[in-house]
Amino acid sequence: MSKTEDFLTANEEQEIVQAIATAEKDTSGEIRVHIEEHTEKPPLERAQEVFLSLDMQNTKDRNGVLFYVGVTNKYFAIVGDEGINKVVEADFWNSTKDIVIEHFKNNQNKEALVKGIIEAGKRLKEFFPYQSDDINELPNEISKG
Repeated sequence: MSKTEDFLTANEEQEIVQAIATAEKDTSGEIRVHIEEHTEKPPLERAQEVFLSLDMQNTKDRNGVLFYVGVTNKYFAIVGDEGINKVVEADFWNSTKDIVIEHFKNNQNKEALVKGIIEAGKRLKEFFPYQSDDINELPNEISKG
């Protein structure tokens, strides 16, 4: 088995997908998780590439968020689209990132992502509250590379 396959069980993946659905109930923001084995690139640079390859920039309000995990390198990055970056403070993702990294350090991979996703949803709600006509613009499933 690859390290990517060992990173989360199938049940844990489903809990993360459910956390995305829960977080998105309070915000028009769109959250995705991407997990891959290895990259030679810096995590933020790779996360930005994955963001574009998943067409996350195609949301109506440009409010997509990607949680990127590079398993072998122990890389983690959060990337928000330009609609978010235009309205939030520069350190907007720090509290979410800190939650995720703290749990990763304790080998609590599922908890890291679930708690981070829920925190991101709460933070996004401030700037992008859920609207009655909101639709789920991006899949909630975890992508893998």
